[in-house]
Amino acid sequence: MFKENVAEYLSKTGFKEFHPKAVMFDMDGVIYNSMPNHARSWHLAMHGIGIKMSPEEAYTYEGMRGVETIQLLFKNQRNTILPEEKAAEYYKIKSDEFNKCPKAGLMPGIKELMQKIKDSGLKILVVTGSAQHSLIGKLDHDLHGFIDKDLIVTALDVEHGKPAPEPYLKGLQKAGVEPWEAMVVENAPLGVRAGVAAKVFTVAVNTGPLPDSALTGEGANLLYHSIKDFAEDWNNLEVRA
Repeated sequence: MFKENVAEYLSKTGFKEFHPKAVMFDMDGVIYNSMPNHARSWHLAMHGIGIKMSPEEAYTYEGMRGVETIQLLFKNQRNTILPEEKAAEYYKIKSDEFNKCPKAGLMPGIKELMQKIKDSGLKILVVTGSAQHSLIGKLDHDLHGFIDKDLIVTALDVEHGKPAPEPYLKGLQKAGVEPWEAMVVENAPLGVRAGVAAKVFTVAVNTGPLPDSALTGEGANLLYHSIKDFAEDWNNLEVRA
């Protein structure tokens, strides 16, 4: 089946080959089981400033820079263009709510998957819409030996976050590879859209409450229902650098 997925990817992109040398991971909902905390934090923070956002809705905005999410919510609900400085103030409220939540653990199967990717000779990158300053230290602590701090892309590295392709294009640049030499691993519709827009083979892992169609509809090339399933199937993909 994987060969059929690759053939479809090559047909859509016009590339002549697919030879992965790097895998770019989204963070929340892929590396960490943190989306329930984010969903709750978004709901509480936005409710506090009179903006409607259900916990489930948070999954549809996931991957977008927090400030841009708030600006979009204000535009849609109040027909207001919110200055970035004000949106940043509101995003701090959301961040404070998130920091009150219990620490999210690693997604089951993520270490096994990364070990298999590393054994296959591929580089591992993290491409996240998060702007947490403690991010690099956290990743190094939790995934020491898998994550190189020079191969992390955060919201602070880009002007336009997901669903724009810029974060993944930045990842390609950092890894020194072309789009046909990489894979994206995402759990969010906007993240999938960003990966596809960057012309990278995009694997969707549906770890949240959204229907599979929310991910395949954005152009995901392959879909799993858990990181563990992806880890178990990795060797069957026969991907080697």
